[in-house]
Amino acid sequence: MKKLKFGIPKGSLQQATISLFEKSGWKINVNNGRSYFPDINDDAIECTICRAQEMSRYVESGTIDAGLTGRDWIEENESDVVVVDDLVYSKVSQKPARWVLAVPADSPIKELEDLQGKKISTELTDFTRRYFKEKGIEVQVEFSWGATEAKVVSGLADAIVEVTETGSTLKAHGLKIIHELMTSNTQLIANKEAYKDSWKKEKIDQIILLLKGALRAENMVGLKMNVPQDKLDVVVKLLPSLNAPTVANLYNSEWVSVESVVEEKVVRELIPRLIQAGAEGIIEYPLNKVI
Repeated sequence: MKKLKFGIPKGSLQQATISLFEKSGWKINVNNGRSYFPDINDDAIECTICRAQEMSRYVESGTIDAGLTGRDWIEENESDVVVVDDLVYSKVSQKPARWVLAVPADSPIKELEDLQGKKISTELTDFTRRYFKEKGIEVQVEFSWGATEAKVVSGLADAIVEVTETGSTLKAHGLKIIHELMTSNTQLIANKEAYKDSWKKEKIDQIILLLKGALRAENMVGLKMNVPQDKLDVVVKLLPSLNAPTVANLYNSEWVSVESVVEEKVVRELIPRLIQAGAEGIIEYPLNKVI
C-alpha cells in the first residue's frame, strides 16, 4: 500500500498541529513510545516529527513527502520545495511572525546602514547574511542558540535579528525595533517529485482542504433558531451568513426554523438583535470544519 510521509513540526507548533489534524479527522498519537514516529488513524499516512527549522531540508531531499513549517525556515535553508498553501493556526493569534532587527533602546544605531562592521546575533543566520549582502552592508552574523535578547543587552552583539509578533517581549528587554526583515507564516510544503505523483498529490490536497476547513471553523459557529413567518425577512437580513441561511417550515405551524453559519466574534452583538426581531429558541453550536 502506498504511504504519504508527512512531517509534523516539533516544538511550539506541535500541539497546535495535532489539534488541527484532530479537528480535520485525523488522530495523531504521540504517546505510543515512538514519539518521533507517532501513530495516525490513516493507513495511507506515515507521520514523522522533526524540528520546523529542518523540515524543508527533509522535504527537499525526499526523506519526507510533505510537511508543515514556517516560511522563515524555507527561506533560511533556500529549500527547493512546492509551497502548497498557507495556514494560520490560531483564532487567538492570527498575526504572522515578524523577523525584526532590534538594538538597545539607547543605541546610536538608527537604521541598517549604521550596522556597517557591526555584529548581529540570530538563529536565522544564512537569511540575515544574504539580506545584508543584498543591501551592500558588511556585518558579522553569529548563530544564537537561544536567549538572543540577552546577547545584545550584555554587549555580546550590537544588534539581534529575532522573531516576534507584537514586539512586547523585545521592549520588555529594553530593546527597540529599527527594521523588519520579513514576515513568516505556517506553510504546507511538498517535495517536488512527490507532488508530481498523482496519488500523493491527491492525498496532500485532501489534507490541505480539510486542514483549512478546520481552521476556518475555528472562527465560525452555527446558529439555529425558530422565527415567526411574518418576522422572517427581518431576521434573515440580520444574519451575516456565508450564503443564504437554511429555512425550513416547522410542522403544522406559522413558524420556521432558520439555520446559519456566522463569525463567532459577532454572536454576542447579534443574538440580542435577533431576539428583538422575533427569533426564539436560539442555539449556538461549535463547528469542526467549514469547507
